[in-house]
Amino acid sequence: MIIKGLIFDINGTLIDISTDEGSKDLWRTLSNLLLYQGIILGPDELRELYFVMLKAQRTAGGEEHPEFDAEAVFREIIRLCGTAFTQKLAAGKLDQLPLLLAEVFRAGSLFRLKRFRGVKDTIRQLHQHYRLAAVSDGQTAYAVPELNAVSLLEYFSPVIVSGDSGYRKPDRRLFEQALAAMEMNAENVLFIGNDMHRDVFGAQQLGIKTVFFKSNQGQQEYAGTEPDYIIYNFPELLNAVHFFEAQP
Repeated sequence: MIIKGLIFDINGTLIDISTDEGSKDLWRTLSNLLLYQGIILGPDELRELYFVMLKAQRTAGGEEHPEFDAEAVFREIIRLCGTAFTQKLAAGKLDQLPLLLAEVFRAGSLFRLKRFRGVKDTIRQLHQHYRLAAVSDGQTAYAVPELNAVSLLEYFSPVIVSGDSGYRKPDRRLFEQALAAMEMNAENVLFIGNDMHRDVFGAQQLGIKTVFFKSNQGQQEYAGTEPDYIIYNFPELLNAVHFFEAQP
């Protein structure tokens, strides 16, 4: 097998992450921040409104595997709940407010963010020989800064994030976007992920060979799906690459 590129899932594969979107401190902080924008919503009221709008956005998209846009959710909350005070905010501030709220949401829910052991050195070695890309479920407002925070962003191009498309893995279109941006064929690429359904099944729909990283996150089984290779520690990926390169 001639390998030209590798595509990686981010959270649970490269990054060991823990978040709590039900944190009372998170919703209190968001509620307080909105107060200074002229929007008065209690923490519980804001939380309920956010998730109702998130669900409605996913439903409206009509996708089999729907994704949401966090900035769009907060933009709609501002539109519905904004006051005369809100409308008098500086135009630049008002334009940037949905992104700020999305970032504060993520920051307030984040409790752990670090690379899995051996990721940096392994990625550095692979980057010397292959094109590396990332395909992640989530939001660009989260994924790109978090890759930067763990000193990995510079190694990946493109970074495809589901929140920009309205659908999430295992939708084959996300994998197709990565292949198109890399200008590579499926038979010359490996996909590395930690979720048997979203990552392994998703990539195999296009004929992409898969490496399953059995980390502490992700769906470990999916009916009828088997990865082409399994690793239990991230540096074992180097052995996996050599294994595939030895295949005819």
